Amino acid sequence: MGALKEKLNLLPDNPGVYIMLDKDGIVIYVGKARVLKNRVRQYFHSTAKSEKVAAMVENIADFYYIITQTEIDALALENNLIKKYKPKYNILLKDDKTYPYIKVHTKEDFPRVSITRKIKKDGKYFGPFMGGVRCGDILDIVSSVYKVRTCKTVTGEKPKKPCLAYHLGRCLAPCAHLCTREEYAERVKAAISFLDGNYEETEELLREKMLRFAENEEFELAMEYREKLQMLSKLKLKRITSLNRSLNADIIALKTNYLYSAVNVLVTRSGIMQGGSNFALEDGSFTEADALTAFILQFYTNHELPDEIITQEYCEKELLEKYFRDRFGKKVEIVLAKQGVKKQLLDMAEKNAAEYLSKSIDKIKHKDDMTKNACQRLKEILGLKKYPKRMECYDISNISGVDKVGSMVVFIDGEADRSSYRRFKIKTVEGANDYASHQEMMKRRLAKLGTAEEERFPKPDLIIIDGGKGQLSAVKEIFDEAGVTDIELISLAEREEEVFTLFSSESIRIDHRDYALKMLQRIRDEAHRFAVTYFRSLHSKRNLASVLTEIDGIGAKKRMALMDTFGTIDKIMSASVEELGKVNGIGEELAKKIYTYFKEQL
Repeated sequence: MGALKEKLNLLPDNPGVYIMLDKDGIVIYVGKARVLKNRVRQYFHSTAKSEKVAAMVENIADFYYIITQTEIDALALENNLIKKYKPKYNILLKDDKTYPYIKVHTKEDFPRVSITRKIKKDGKYFGPFMGGVRCGDILDIVSSVYKVRTCKTVTGEKPKKPCLAYHLGRCLAPCAHLCTREEYAERVKAAISFLDGNYEETEELLREKMLRFAENEEFELAMEYREKLQMLSKLKLKRITSLNRSLNADIIALKTNYLYSAVNVLVTRSGIMQGGSNFALEDGSFTEADALTAFILQFYTNHELPDEIITQEYCEKELLEKYFRDRFGKKVEIVLAKQGVKKQLLDMAEKNAAEYLSKSIDKIKHKDDMTKNACQRLKEILGLKKYPKRMECYDISNISGVDKVGSMVVFIDGEADRSSYRRFKIKTVEGANDYASHQEMMKRRLAKLGTAEEERFPKPDLIIIDGGKGQLSAVKEIFDEAGVTDIELISLAEREEEVFTLFSSESIRIDHRDYALKMLQRIRDEAHRFAVTYFRSLHSKRNLASVLTEIDGIGAKKRMALMDTFGTIDKIMSASVEELGKVNGIGEELAKKIYTYFKEQL
């Protein structure tokens, strides 16, 4: 603590970012400060600390800081460092699912409409669609009422043959030159008005079509349009009548018990309530303002920025507005709602967050046991030198040496970090040599250490090999060749769930109820799944009927019968015994043999 006190006395008055480290040198928290000296000292001197912050402070063995020119720069740097280090006590949004949008490709000569989850600056976007509203239903109305195209057909000087959509009255067929640019532009304009929330004209057109089909006794089509009208009625019910129809706002509220937190996000577009999402959080932020700001920054990394963010009064309004303007080039107004309909919406979000928090505490605690606590337990059971924050697990998949592939999956603090997964095609190994395949894969992985690529491939704390003592020894040879001594290495044998280490000739058996073993099983199973998925994707790209020659009793005619029935080797590999047995000439006994062969090989 003496060394820490000295560093605290030397802290500057500048804005910047501070990085907290534990005794193993692992980053456990990253924060930003307007004045570094004041903020960092609060952690050690203030008595008004939450339980979570107090627990974090107990684990701080060291810290360092980076001075920035402005607090905006500190905010941006903090966000980047959180993504890089994934610290234990920072807010980490793992549920970063994005909702679908409808895109009008306005930069095309004859704009089409499509569904997308990625926002770019190359068209007009409407959404996100959530809360039971399906994009496909909205798109169906656009094409059936306004006859705007949904296909990717390039419209050029030479007319094309009109497709089925034209004959069904769902497209004006600009590709066939059956409409003018002006006619089509009018339809697009009307469709955009509908997508903007002006439903009255659309409703009238749908009703007219429904009645016309009913009069012509085309009752199935009439029913279709009645369903479209019902869906439109649901959308109208979501409209908040007292809100401006042009308002695009997200309402964000945080609730905390100072150990765990929850955030509710409600989304309104064109004055219509689209729906909402809840997030359970753990963080070591010193204040609620820090936690709310950190959440907002991470949330809008993967979501579209609205025109307004309606949120709580302790939000860092000016800082965030300037950040969004500087970094995204968009003016976003942060509204600290205190009255009126916006305050009512904020109250709704706060109630949702409070209810979600009360229901999520047990789930968060269980998640801790399955992840961070399991990592700590694994360290103790295996006598690891340090907490295994970043774990990498490797597996090989092949069928009789054909198209050997390897997988690397990454867990951070006991949770899958899918963005860090990697795949390997085994290039130098002949036949089904599992040991040599692991060696090639590990050579390529360790070659990244100490290079510019280490930024994308950080050094792991623990490497797990799917296999037994033989696979472990094979990989250890590569470690020795590369002179790697600061990465721990173990293997997990599937049959008896034995853990093999480099320091004992005997395996370690962990109780099957222990969360540490369950975590090892999760990462091993994930590596296996990822390898098999890659292997199958390679096989589905081309006909590998030759693989079937490895199975006794499968001749040319039966291979052809299987390929004719299933189409690809991937589908044969996924087929059940019953499905295989129905193929001409196969029968139940041979079907079992095929099924067992593929299951054993994978």
